[in-house]
Amino acid sequence: MKNLFFHIALLLSSAILTAQEKDSLKTVPLEEVIVIGKKTELHQKQSKPLTTIDEYLQQSNKITMIKRGGYAWEPVINNMATERTLVTIEGMHIFGACTDKMDPITSYVEISNLSEATVTSGQQGTCHGATIGGAIDLKRNRSNFSETGWNGALHTGYETNSNQKIIGTAVNYSKAKFYLDTDFMYRDADNYKAGNNEEVAFSQFRKFNISGTSGFQWHNNKLIEASVIYDKATDVGYPALPMDVSLAEALITSLKLEYKPVSTVLKNWETKLYYNTITHRMDDTKRPFVPIHMDMPGWSDTFGGYSKITGSYKKHQFQANLNSFYNQSKAEMTMYPNDPNENLMFMYTWPDVRTFYNGLFLEDRYEFNCHSSLQITASVGNHTNEVASEFGLQSLQIFYPDAAKTNSRILKSAAGSFAYVQNHFDYVFGLGYGERAPSVSEGYGFYLFNSFDRYDYIGNPHLKNEKSLEVNASIGYKNKKFSSKIAGSYFHISGYIVGKVNPDALPMTIGASGIKEYTALSYAEIFNLDVTAEYQVLNSLKWKNQLVYSLGKDNNGENLPFMSPFRYTSTLAYQNNSFTAEFSVQGNAQQDRFAPKYGEDNTPDYAILNCAAGYLFRLEKTKFNTRVGMENILDAKYSTFADWNNIPRRGRNVFLNLTFSL
Repeated sequence: MKNLFFHIALLLSSAILTAQEKDSLKTVPLEEVIVIGKKTELHQKQSKPLTTIDEYLQQSNKITMIKRGGYAWEPVINNMATERTLVTIEGMHIFGACTDKMDPITSYVEISNLSEATVTSGQQGTCHGATIGGAIDLKRNRSNFSETGWNGALHTGYETNSNQKIIGTAVNYSKAKFYLDTDFMYRDADNYKAGNNEEVAFSQFRKFNISGTSGFQWHNNKLIEASVIYDKATDVGYPALPMDVSLAEALITSLKLEYKPVSTVLKNWETKLYYNTITHRMDDTKRPFVPIHMDMPGWSDTFGGYSKITGSYKKHQFQANLNSFYNQSKAEMTMYPNDPNENLMFMYTWPDVRTFYNGLFLEDRYEFNCHSSLQITASVGNHTNEVASEFGLQSLQIFYPDAAKTNSRILKSAAGSFAYVQNHFDYVFGLGYGERAPSVSEGYGFYLFNSFDRYDYIGNPHLKNEKSLEVNASIGYKNKKFSSKIAGSYFHISGYIVGKVNPDALPMTIGASGIKEYTALSYAEIFNLDVTAEYQVLNSLKWKNQLVYSLGKDNNGENLPFMSPFRYTSTLAYQNNSFTAEFSVQGNAQQDRFAPKYGEDNTPDYAILNCAAGYLFRLEKTKFNTRVGMENILDAKYSTFADWNNIPRRGRNVFLNLTFSL
């Protein structure tokens, strides 16, 4: 294994050092943005078109996925979990309704209707709200206005591991003044098997997703667009957790107005209003040996909107975004004693918390010349929490007698990034400062059981803003056959929020090790480094490589949880006319910088091999795309640093994906 790491690193280093040709590039994006895919048919450009969105997102250097089961993984940006990051769907704020993070926002978009996923690092991701680690914005396919009439597609797939059946359709209609896009996807999977044919119990899931977008253009520069997503998952198993999910349901709606002024300064004015509602029900009725049965439903409703203007003036390209949202988050737990003569026990785990946010984001990019540019961003927002449940507030006051019903705070951010491009090379250097408010769980959670470290968590309404200072830099090189990039970032986070043991409090959950109350460390530091390289070996053969390493420490020099060890991916991709083939190796080094006080342990190194091939048949306007492949060819049994409670990942899996489109 060590020899494999050494050879990959040596090959990358040699390629970076030997590829030196002189030329000049005109522009370079200042943001640390990774766009996965193109504007249309993203899924058809991948080796496995009908996989879950989780596996697509982890192609990014900046993203890892915390896995608790076979479905709905939690995206982590720059090794920071969802409390410190921002995930939106086309700029819309959506908040999960599960206290155990079983319903990440990414689970409500299917890969078949995804146009692109823009992953933005650190303070470059504050366009739609406050963040520290970065942001993901998911954008769906849309036909726009063209005289194409009707078109559609039929998707079907099968995977041997988990016996997963996939079927989906897309029906679109487009004319000069009107378009309508619809998409449907259904997945049904049994328990999957880890390496050596070991079944992972309670890893099944069943879900469907319906998406629709319709636009009307009543003038060449004015349009209105309505959009809806309905996603429903049932019988979802979470083998890494003590409970499963009987229902995860989302309704996401929006109405957008867009105006393109006839002006040399203002280019676009976009205003959107949206509403979404999430329902989530945890379920333990199918688990054996449950000490005490519990019902744990949760609800999240969000109303929001934004108004964004973009334009240019002389050497300036600017953007302003005024955004606002109102969210209601409520979760409860009812415990049913085995003795029917005993009373039921009820409590709010999220005490009906109302969050109201208003923010303004400003951005200006100034081009000094064809080689250099400077981008400056700033934002300010007012963030208010209110506990609407008197019973829930009284419960928190057991631990915090002076806890107030309402808490308001100001969130600020500012960032600057300088880019220089010349002679095939581009250089970027940036600084940033940002703040974020505690999440609902961190501020107001009540007896939230964390199965990773086996503690019940209590929120702290007195927590201050978490504050981050950020430094980032990158060096890139590109010529006709070779491209590479080395990027690094450093975060110094003051008031880093974690759970701290309260030895005087007793846990609620049977088998819990104790109580942790959320508190703030003096500071924590996170360092990330990634290297990418691509080489066009032949006209039809490309070699792609990716190396990532991270390190996180608190103010006492102790390790932070879920920090990526050295991980790598190396892929040979072949394309000749309508035939494509791909062979890849991916893996992690041993995780020996783990954080035992947060529940982590040593994770062994691993490497897996994957292969895939496909052919696109064309007959006039009709296309038939077939893809077949094998993942984890050697059937290795492994788990990664990001797998909750060391849940093993899938063993050997053969997949077949078919798409018929016209």
